[in-house]
Amino acid sequence: MLSIDNYVVDVLLRDLVGHDRQPVAFLVYLWLAAEQQRRNEGVVQASYQEIAESVGISKSSAQSAVGRLVRRKLLSASKENATATPRYKVLTPWRDAGRRSGARESH
Repeated sequence: MLSIDNYVVDVLLRDLVGHDRQPVAFLVYLWLAAEQQRRNEGVVQASYQEIAESVGISKSSAQSAVGRLVRRKLLSASKENATATPRYKVLTPWRDAGRRSGARESH
């Protein structure tokens, strides 16, 4: 079963859909997070076309959403070379910030 962090529904949903007016970015984030869990890997290798077909959006919308998520540091993207299919890692900066502050407090 898919496990979704409360922050994603309580904060990120409103932020991406309401404030940024980018509901597609939220859908792409959810799909990539689900794929990352489903594949039980740290990354998801997927083309814009695969993302688009899986989410039900156009390829250009998928590309735009991925770009926004990368800029917002909610997603990291890497390629082995210029023509390789990108690998995405869903980031959770709200968790990472908590770990960093917790680590500082324990010292």
